[in-house]
Amino acid sequence: MNADAIRSQHDLALAAHLMQAPEVIAINKKIAQAQAQGVNGVRRKLLSTSVRLSPAMAPSLTRIAKDCIAKLGVDLPVELYAYSSPHFNAACVKPEEGRLFIMFSSSLLDSFDEEELRFVMGHELGHFIYGHHDIPVGHLLKGGTPISPDLALKLTSWSRFAEISADRAGAFCTHNLHAVARSLFKLSSGVTSSVVRFNLGDFLKQMDDMQLEDGAPGAGAPMEDWFMTHPFSPLRVKALQLFHHSQHMIPMGVNVETLELGVEGIMALMEPSYLESKTDASLAMRHLLFAGCLLVANANGDISKEEIAIFEQFFGQYKYKENFNLEKLREELPKRVDQVVKYNALPKRMQVLRDLCVMAKAENKAHHAEIVVLREIAHRLEVPAFFIEQLLNENPELD
Repeated sequence: MNADAIRSQHDLALAAHLMQAPEVIAINKKIAQAQAQGVNGVRRKLLSTSVRLSPAMAPSLTRIAKDCIAKLGVDLPVELYAYSSPHFNAACVKPEEGRLFIMFSSSLLDSFDEEELRFVMGHELGHFIYGHHDIPVGHLLKGGTPISPDLALKLTSWSRFAEISADRAGAFCTHNLHAVARSLFKLSSGVTSSVVRFNLGDFLKQMDDMQLEDGAPGAGAPMEDWFMTHPFSPLRVKALQLFHHSQHMIPMGVNVETLELGVEGIMALMEPSYLESKTDASLAMRHLLFAGCLLVANANGDISKEEIAIFEQFFGQYKYKENFNLEKLREELPKRVDQVVKYNALPKRMQVLRDLCVMAKAENKAHHAEIVVLREIAHRLEVPAFFIEQLLNENPELD
């Protein structure tokens, strides 16, 4: 079994589609030109802000890296770095001058055992072997030129499946479901103390007990994980549980088609289906999005051509009219919000806010008046205000 065989088929298909998008082609060309001029200097920055971990300094981590490199078929020299941070994090940096760089936060290195680090190492190397850096999601979602909502949603959907592929690479290197689940437990809970004893059965049962089908996925998971470029933790655990019971990992496991269908069903919980659905819940969300988009766009007293373009991306070309009765929409806003609250659980309400934030960033930066409108809608939807700040300042980079 090679690493290419275990890649998520949804990641592969979405990546192939996105690589043909004019916006992706244009930004990759721009990045290539900057690299040719020596603008980036990734290694120089790492050497000045982090500690390079030599084999003598980190023998066990070096051994883990060599094992994962061999298993995944990585064909570049790899340099390991540590940086000071209280947060558990790691990242694979796009290669430069024939070297691949992997960074680990100090807290992660201090708190994860060797098998847990093996999963993290394999995950980061997975981003490289699957070419995830070829789609510069961070540049596109936070760059100077706003992109369409349609492309933004495709990018975030692909990014979540890219994380699933990277998780599989980590699990493939580890071949230890207990260690993989333990890693995700630490990442999602932050708990490493001996006061709490990890139990795989209980942890997986918690995931199974979550009512993923009732419109409230991820209850108990960190809210900042919801509707971002990464799947929230419960979905990652369930997707990896399916992977560990597949023929990729055990001889008589479930076939690849069944695995991919299962993962697709799990990940569908993070997809924005309300724009097409005809249910009462979806119609209520759509009516709020309609009014909210116009009120956010007009918060500064004028609706720009960029904001009109975003509106038409959501509702169709020629749907915008200059004679919309904004005062009436303003009066109806509480009623529209109440309908969303009536029919939709919290995660669905957060979907609408995510899309309203797309409108707020139509001109690349949300203005104060727009944020005020967003906060009012969030308050009425009973969504914490910090979620808006998270969306407006989200870091979309792969890690």
